Amino acid sequence: MTPVLGLVWLLSALSAVLTSASVGACLPQEFTCSQGLCVPEDCKCDFTDDCGDGSDERDCSGYKRCDFEEGFCDLVQSSEDGPGWIRATEVQGLKHDHNNKTSAFFLSLVPARGNRTTADLRSLVFLPTHTCLMSFYHYTRAQHGGLQVLVQTETLGQSAEVWKLSAEHQQGIWLREVLNFSSNHNFQVVIRGQLPGDSEASEVLAMDDLSFSLGCLPAPEISATTPPVCPPSWFACGSGECIEENKVCDFTPHCPHGEDEANCSSKCDFEDGSCGWYEFSLGDGFDWVRGTSAEVPPDYYGRPPPLDHTNNSTDGHFMFIMKNSSSLYPRAVLRGPWFKQSASGCTMTFWHYNSGISVGAADMYLRINGVPNNTVIWRTLYDQGTRWHQVTVQLGRIRQPFQITLAKISLAVFDGVSAVDDITFKNCSMPPAVAECPAQTHFHCTQSRACVENAQLCDLVDDCGDGSDEEGCSPELQCNFEHGLCSWKQEQSGGDAFDWTRIQGPTPSINTGPWKDHTLGTSYGHYLYIESSAPQEFRDTAVLLSRVFQPTHQRGKDPPRSRQHCAFRIHYHMFGSHVFCLAVYLRTTATGRGHLLWIKYGNQGNLWHRKTLYLTSVRPFQIVVEGTVGDDFNGDIAIDDLSFLNCTPYDGELPKPNTTPPTVTPPTSTVQPHSCPDGEFVCGTHGECVSYSKVCDFRQDCSDGSDEFNCVKERCDFEGGDTCGWISVDTTLVPTHTFRWSPEQGESIHDGEQYHRPIHDHTLASPQGWYMCADSSNGGYGQTTDLQTPVISSTGPQCTLVFWYHMSGFTVGSLQVLLKNGNVTQEVWSQTGNQGNKWRRGEVFLGLSNTFQVVFRVTRGISYMGDVVIDDVIFQHCSPPLPPEQPCSPEQYACANGHCIPQDNLCDFINHCGDDSDEDAYICKGFGARCSFEFDLCSWRQSQEDNFDWLIKAGSTPTVGTGPSSDHTLRDPSGHYLYLESSFPQAAGDIARVLGPLLSRRSRECKMRFYLHMSGDGIGTLSVFRKSEGRLHLLLNLTGDQGNFWQRREIQLSHSEDFQVVFEGKVGRSPKGDICLDDITFSPWCLLASSAEIEENSPPPAGFCPSGLLRCENDRCFTPGQNCDFTDDCGDGTDEKDCGTSCSFENGRCGWQRSLADNLDWALGTGSVRNIRPPYDHTLMDENGHFIYLEATPVGLRGDKAHIRSSVWKESSAICKLSFWYYISHKASGTIRLLIKTENDLWEVWNKTGNQGNKWNRAEIPLRKLRNFQVVFEGIRTMDLSGGAALDDLEFIDCAPNAVQPASCPAVTDFVCHSGHCIESHLVCDNKADCTDGSDETDCAHISSLPGACDFNMDENQWEDECQLSQDADDDFDWRVGRRSETPGAGPPADHSPGGGGNFLYIHSAPQREGDVAKMTTRSPFPASIGRCRLRFWFYMHGSDRMGTLKIYTAGPSGTSLLMWATTGNHGNQWTYANVILSNPAPFRVTFQAEAGGDVWTDIALDDISYTADCMEEGPLTPPPLTCAVDHYRCVYSFQCIPESWRCDGEPDCADQSDEEFCPSVVPGTLPPQGNCSFGHFQCLNDLCLPSILRCDGVPDCPDGEDEYSCPALLQCELGELVCEGWPGCLPLERRCDHTVDCPPFRSDESSCHACPQLYCLNDGSCLVETHGPVCVCSPGWTGNRCHLREKPTQSTPSPTPEDTQLVAVYVGIGIGLLLLVVGVAVCVLALYAKKRLSKKPHLMDYCVMDNPAFDCRAEERPCSCQGADPSRSGGRGLSISVYPWRREAEQASTWKDAKLSFANPLYNYPPDANRADYRSSEA
Repeated sequence: MTPVLGLVWLLSALSAVLTSASVGACLPQEFTCSQGLCVPEDCKCDFTDDCGDGSDERDCSGYKRCDFEEGFCDLVQSSEDGPGWIRATEVQGLKHDHNNKTSAFFLSLVPARGNRTTADLRSLVFLPTHTCLMSFYHYTRAQHGGLQVLVQTETLGQSAEVWKLSAEHQQGIWLREVLNFSSNHNFQVVIRGQLPGDSEASEVLAMDDLSFSLGCLPAPEISATTPPVCPPSWFACGSGECIEENKVCDFTPHCPHGEDEANCSSKCDFEDGSCGWYEFSLGDGFDWVRGTSAEVPPDYYGRPPPLDHTNNSTDGHFMFIMKNSSSLYPRAVLRGPWFKQSASGCTMTFWHYNSGISVGAADMYLRINGVPNNTVIWRTLYDQGTRWHQVTVQLGRIRQPFQITLAKISLAVFDGVSAVDDITFKNCSMPPAVAECPAQTHFHCTQSRACVENAQLCDLVDDCGDGSDEEGCSPELQCNFEHGLCSWKQEQSGGDAFDWTRIQGPTPSINTGPWKDHTLGTSYGHYLYIESSAPQEFRDTAVLLSRVFQPTHQRGKDPPRSRQHCAFRIHYHMFGSHVFCLAVYLRTTATGRGHLLWIKYGNQGNLWHRKTLYLTSVRPFQIVVEGTVGDDFNGDIAIDDLSFLNCTPYDGELPKPNTTPPTVTPPTSTVQPHSCPDGEFVCGTHGECVSYSKVCDFRQDCSDGSDEFNCVKERCDFEGGDTCGWISVDTTLVPTHTFRWSPEQGESIHDGEQYHRPIHDHTLASPQGWYMCADSSNGGYGQTTDLQTPVISSTGPQCTLVFWYHMSGFTVGSLQVLLKNGNVTQEVWSQTGNQGNKWRRGEVFLGLSNTFQVVFRVTRGISYMGDVVIDDVIFQHCSPPLPPEQPCSPEQYACANGHCIPQDNLCDFINHCGDDSDEDAYICKGFGARCSFEFDLCSWRQSQEDNFDWLIKAGSTPTVGTGPSSDHTLRDPSGHYLYLESSFPQAAGDIARVLGPLLSRRSRECKMRFYLHMSGDGIGTLSVFRKSEGRLHLLLNLTGDQGNFWQRREIQLSHSEDFQVVFEGKVGRSPKGDICLDDITFSPWCLLASSAEIEENSPPPAGFCPSGLLRCENDRCFTPGQNCDFTDDCGDGTDEKDCGTSCSFENGRCGWQRSLADNLDWALGTGSVRNIRPPYDHTLMDENGHFIYLEATPVGLRGDKAHIRSSVWKESSAICKLSFWYYISHKASGTIRLLIKTENDLWEVWNKTGNQGNKWNRAEIPLRKLRNFQVVFEGIRTMDLSGGAALDDLEFIDCAPNAVQPASCPAVTDFVCHSGHCIESHLVCDNKADCTDGSDETDCAHISSLPGACDFNMDENQWEDECQLSQDADDDFDWRVGRRSETPGAGPPADHSPGGGGNFLYIHSAPQREGDVAKMTTRSPFPASIGRCRLRFWFYMHGSDRMGTLKIYTAGPSGTSLLMWATTGNHGNQWTYANVILSNPAPFRVTFQAEAGGDVWTDIALDDISYTADCMEEGPLTPPPLTCAVDHYRCVYSFQCIPESWRCDGEPDCADQSDEEFCPSVVPGTLPPQGNCSFGHFQCLNDLCLPSILRCDGVPDCPDGEDEYSCPALLQCELGELVCEGWPGCLPLERRCDHTVDCPPFRSDESSCHACPQLYCLNDGSCLVETHGPVCVCSPGWTGNRCHLREKPTQSTPSPTPEDTQLVAVYVGIGIGLLLLVVGVAVCVLALYAKKRLSKKPHLMDYCVMDNPAFDCRAEERPCSCQGADPSRSGGRGLSISVYPWRREAEQASTWKDAKLSFANPLYNYPPDANRADYRSSEA
């Protein structure tokens, strides 16, 4: 390929040559030679053969040129000093002209020793032109020689320099220059040469071959005028007036018409000319030219050319670069006119255009006459976009003539447009001369006679122009840093991190720091700056200290008015995108910063600024200048020209701060003595005390408010940097660069920081406003900082924390709100990541809380780009409520503590009362559809007509940056809520629906309250619908971010038909859009529809069983109460099979039900070696056996949960146990928890996690005596996508209640039937036999006599008095008493009593309107009671589908009535039993309210009203605990007491066997040191020596019982045997005292063989010494080697002693014996018959899923909690456990009869082999 490419290149080059040689191919700016070559037009007629054929030097008649061969041609010479220009062919050091001819002439200027030589060469006067070019050659060999070209305007009489020989030019050779002249007036060119008087004779200045182009047209002779008659150093105005040369071009017009400033205008838009700006380096083909956009060559841009900036048009003019050369290093230099001087405020503004792919850089220089090097004052790099940019350059005070140069350098690849327009000089003129100045405020300059302010005196700036304002100034009060730090010094005492740096020119970092100093305005001047690059870090400081000054005035005296103020002046430069701050302090001690005088933040532009500070101090002081580093290297800060005015130096040093306490006697305390007791706060006002519980509670309890002084303020806007009691880290205790909170202002932001920190605060919306900021420029990734309150003692029920936060930036971290109580901290709110550059509202509900702190915690992101800011923090409604002065109104609820709260706040999951009485479960019974989602979905159900399901979640949602930190109910991470996960696999537009309970159309004033949380980017939509008859009606629609906090919504509900509420969540456009719901409540007036009850209580299977009974599969019948009671009442297991019982999983799940809401499942499967699960089951021990395991899923996350649960078990025995096998390994991973759930409680009894080996492990868990409970297995995924942990062979052991003695009941309050069974006490005397023998309904006089109890069997006019019931006067109609209804087909045919001959109470609805109400209330109040009192009655509601409602209320002395129970709808043609818990925190009456239905057949009847005896007792339901004697042990689960000596004796004496549990293998304790006692003795701690036979005998003989330490605790021996440490068991009696030591080390078997130890036999026992040592003879009732054990009763009746035997007793005994004989025979016969029946083995069950809710004991028939539960759950309330609604599973095709188990069925004691045999026979 290389030769081919070379050939292509050659052809291209040849083509280029041929093309260039073709006629007419040269550019307009080029000359075409005779041979076709092209040369620049300015090379024509310049005395050099550039074409090579001489054609460019022909036809030069139109050119005005001179080679000086025959004289000066048309040029005129004038000389001020010396001979002037001379013609010569050679001079010393120069022997030839520029063409190397030795005989040719040239002009030279030779020095005149001792005298300065100046000579001018003047051209003809030319007409106005813009195309005049002059070329000439010059030669220089002089160190200080100068050569200038000037243009003198004829009309204006002004001279302007257009070219000057640079100091960097090459000497000793002839050089060519080409200059372009542009003028609107006649002009003359002046070439001026200068040599100083000290020049050497060998120094030479020469020129030759001068040529003016065709564009230089001589003016007619008549127009030629002689120069004005003014001295050479003066300027001639057009009026003939002469002014000094130094006043020309000084920004102030001195000629009457301004001619002296005409060619150096302070404003130039290039419309009428170049204003003295010219291209300096003509001739290189890369020049600045003046033109319009049409003249910009099209090959410079790929887009339209720029319009001019002045007029924004194509006709406007500007200067731009024209390239017509391929030079590799072209240079375009635009120079402005020379200005004589500038004032201190002088700036230059211009507009610059620099756009293109390869447009290159541009530099602007300041050229000062007499200064060798130029100073860069501005620079631009590369493409700046297709627009004009304004630039302001500070020039400042320049005393010498100066010139501005704009240089453009580009390589040969220049491609773009670079232009400049609208150059303006501002504030550059010196102050004018005046006759006089204000004496008090101004200074009159000595020579210039100008006025300057006094504050400008001695400030190192020549403001007068003659320097007189800087004369007579004290050097020790000024410093320009040209020669060091003067009297200033660096901080050396450790008060800063680094030092200020003295420097010349620009700082090392680009785009920051000044280009020049302020004093000289050049790169030669010095200044100080702080270097913000490494190793400096953010907020590092450099401190500069002034000398010490005397006080400005004396203490207590004002300074005299005549005395001028001490002032400090500083010039500062703060330029860069990350400049932080510069501060000035005044301090009066030798350390520290002192008092802040002034501070400036952020980028202030590339300018020097001046600040004047007036100082006041009554002590000696010094000034501290502190520069602080920003968070990147573009943060250099510079200072210069520091000066003091009217300040007097102080010769001494500043004192050091006093860090030691004074030795003088302190003054008498001003605190008044107080008499406040301990534990109370002493108010500032004398004599006032308040409880410490009222300190910091947002209420001023002290009259002076002192109890709230040191607390967090209720509202805080942080203005003025006040943190309002919020506490951050102490900055004196942490390193400088620690990530921490601090008060900040928007005005402190530096350039670039506005993208990750707010410019305006939230309070004032102003940069001057304050906020708290955690600046991420400090610290490292993941570091945290806290802002916290002092301890808040208490808050009110509505307390809410509201705040505004700002989190913007690419790498912003996180903000959390934490509640800290002691050492326990919990997160209640959080936000993570970039939330946009705006303020957002945060809200945290605090509610009633005590002794806690609120913490704002910020975690830093990965970089500095993202600060966290808060503002306007408010504690709303946080003061605790005060007790009311009046009784509660009917619209309020009367709390138990006397407070009143609005009725709408009742039962909303918030503790408004402060004592939880408004949230008590019993008080809230009337709120039937109330759900907090802590355990399950309650009465809510997932829809089957959506895309996915709502989930229950604890803690934060899985997606970062959305969702709450905690639930609304508990407000901690363990609380649960309902949420819609919007991330994968859900897609935008997917919907999830959840349906509420079916509500009755009879619901009046029904409303639903709920809390929602919708926060996140791109959140979707939450809609609330009312669903009725299959149609949806929209009630509420919310879309988008609603704020990162829980907010309450309320919706009114009503409809003409029964209806449901539907929540629909729709996924938004972003995965950060989780929608959350919590704490949904319906008001008490929302009634459940009767159809809901009919759905839940489906009729029993058809069969021959009577109503209310269920049919077994063997055609026997059982009651619903016999379902799930661990007893096979059917005989074939039908009543137990669907309960979730013992299961091998070989034929299904045995009734164990899965959760609807889990995103992880317990799957039924078999063994697998490859998959994540056990390789084999436990039942069959092969890969074909079944088990359940945690299913691994493709999108599973760590923490996902799965649940299976049993049905509700009625009751278990005291020794009930659950055994199961589990498998958890490295591969089959997970956590398994066993939970017990009752109606109001949930606790954990077992858990296992982590690798347990590649094997099945057995667990056996005591369940004990429980009632109405469920068993729940929870599986938790421990790693993403993982699973496999498994369960198998679940077995309930001895769980039937009759498996133990009937004396053991689940609750202490239970009633024991005569048959020995237990029933709950509230079922006694309720006119319904619950004991099989009816014993619970006998002896009920004490119940029927209670006030309000009534069977209505009395005269119709007496029932109110006898029953102590009253009709209400404010209802619509009254209750009636009768034997039958007045409307046929409505009401009951008879009362509820057996036989139906009595009366009942009813409402006659026929004459009433629908909705009319009848009320009846008990006359006598019941004492306050919560969950203890029960109302039992029978009601009849049948006859119409438009039936009304029946409600039960409790009414206290004040406040609203509380709904306890309600029902509506058709309940069938029967009397229905109701058992209602009555609760009220105050003494109450009971109201029965009936509402008439929609037709005449809606009568409602009541009968047999009764109350439990507990209703007459005040207080909560807390049965008295069983207590035992001091020397007795209380059985844990059965209510028994046994002697303590029976504990851990190897025999279970408690019915629940708890006396033999948790028994230690050895007695705990450490043996005391031995060695001081003889053999056969034991040494106690007090050095007492005991015979060693007392060691390990169960009796503590040492003072602290150490003789029993480390003894075997579980070893039980017979009488005479010894427990010894050296023997494996009990040492037999015959081995004692046999002269052989069997019990080392204490030899107890050989101890006391011949004597009884002191106090050996206890409890009145007597000691005998026999062959094998001492033996005790015990008194009756005692036993043991030392008579120390209580004797247990024998099983058989003891024989009577002869002394007690009488003749009558003998006959009675014989009679009883005969009777027992007959009974025994009968029992044997029955047993034999039962054995025959049992010989027929029924099929076993697999307990498939049924669990019909109709057979569950409903809430009204269950106790509030389970008494006697396992002690492992104590303190376990509030565990983070979620148990969800359960799905019914379709089992496998095989029936439950085909199940096979590997263990005996605990319910029926079937042996395993019987199972297998039966299974085999069924297969056959």
